[in-house]
Amino acid sequence: MMKCISFVGTMIFALMLLAAMTVNAADVEIALEAELASKIQAPMAVGVPSDAKDKGGPEPDEPSNGEFVWAPGAPVAGGGGSGFVQFIIDIPEDGVYAAWGRVVAWDGNSDSFWATWEPADPAENPQQTQNFDFRWATAQGPGWHWDRINQWLDAGTFDREWELDEGETKLTIWSREDATMLDCLFITDNLAADFAGAGVREPTDEDRKLQKEGGVKQAVDAAGKLSTSWGRIKSDYKKD
Repeated sequence: MMKCISFVGTMIFALMLLAAMTVNAADVEIALEAELASKIQAPMAVGVPSDAKDKGGPEPDEPSNGEFVWAPGAPVAGGGGSGFVQFIIDIPEDGVYAAWGRVVAWDGNSDSFWATWEPADPAENPQQTQNFDFRWATAQGPGWHWDRINQWLDAGTFDREWELDEGETKLTIWSREDATMLDCLFITDNLAADFAGAGVREPTDEDRKLQKEGGVKQAVDAAGKLSTSWGRIKSDYKKD
């Protein structure tokens, strides 16, 4: 009898573990280089590590593709009133999505962006409206690190999630403070709170090729199910 109970208990635990793993499994993974965005609006610009040093801050490590995007300047109060980097992303299936950014934030004067993702978010310029719903507080640090896009409110900071239908979407990262740096983005329907649990990773050469040229790739996930793991990215670099 005890063996039977022990077996049943083990089976229940195994099923619960499998269910948890299924919930956290990602069907959609899209890795994007910031400097290959659909549009980069000045004063946001492409930079390299030595540019940061020239502006009076510490020189960061090499970014994933040798370049990053930022509003060039020293980390001082103010700045960040204009400019953005924008990605046109074709979401392959209906779902709830999270977005992570690989960032450098020198200090408290260079540790935030604004972020909107249409059509889940309204077509709003948060630089003008100062709507804190779209304020993203990045974790500080002089080296590249992953930070999930959040909602920085007076009441606290909360990870953002977007419910998106299949089709074209527009993700915009708006400058809020000079010197905040963005290396790359990772889009996923895995909503785990930590970057390791969400499977966050840097773009590969194949990611960069797809981002430049566009296209959709199918892949088999760990469960053997055919799932979309890459999104079609339209950019100014797309070939005719």
